[in-house]
Amino acid sequence: MNDRGNTIAGWVLAALITALGSTILFGTFVFHGETPEMGKQGYAIQGVEDAGGGGAAAGPAMEVLMASADLGKGEAVYKKCTACHTIAAGGAAGIGPNLHGVVGKPIAGGGFAYSAGLKAKGGNWSFEALNEWLANPKKFAAGTKMSFAGLGNPEERANVMAYLNAQGSNLPMPAVKAEAAVAAPAAAGDAAKPAGDVAKPAGDVAKPAGGAKPAQGAAADPAPGATQ
Repeated sequence: MNDRGNTIAGWVLAALITALGSTILFGTFVFHGETPEMGKQGYAIQGVEDAGGGGAAAGPAMEVLMASADLGKGEAVYKKCTACHTIAAGGAAGIGPNLHGVVGKPIAGGGFAYSAGLKAKGGNWSFEALNEWLANPKKFAAGTKMSFAGLGNPEERANVMAYLNAQGSNLPMPAVKAEAAVAAPAAAGDAAKPAGDVAKPAGDVAKPAGGAKPAQGAAADPAPGATQ
């Protein structure tokens, strides 16, 4: 009796193991799919883009922003720099160099202990160079000692560069390129052009009524019976 029970139990166990194995194999071959890469959508959703794709639309050119830069806002942005820099004429260097008249001066000039990466840049602090530096110092000069992460907002960079320029440099603002200024004159021309219906006088107003006689004709032909 015990042998028969053991035999039955063995067959049942074998059947369960076979069924479990079949289920695993079936799930592997039928339902298995590749896992989407990290950061990518598993399937496309119409009207939704990947977070890392494309980038933001380009804004106005820097020279356009600088043409309307606000010195007051630039001074407010510069307050982020006062922990390391002075800007008064003859001011002492702090953690960073004094910035009076910095626009137009040689990069890494003035005797400060600059990093090797900044010394290797060469050239002067033009508005273009300052824009790149302020946007991402570590990208502009690898190994820079400046820990500031940068100003991602182009308007803030335009305002602070205008403020820096007003502190002892006073260089002309960068010229606005023709292609950057095309849209404004075109819009102004459309606004200045009068509407056709307004500029053209109404025909009924300009044309005298047919039944009315000119005043001169009435004076020249007296009424019948009048003494001449």
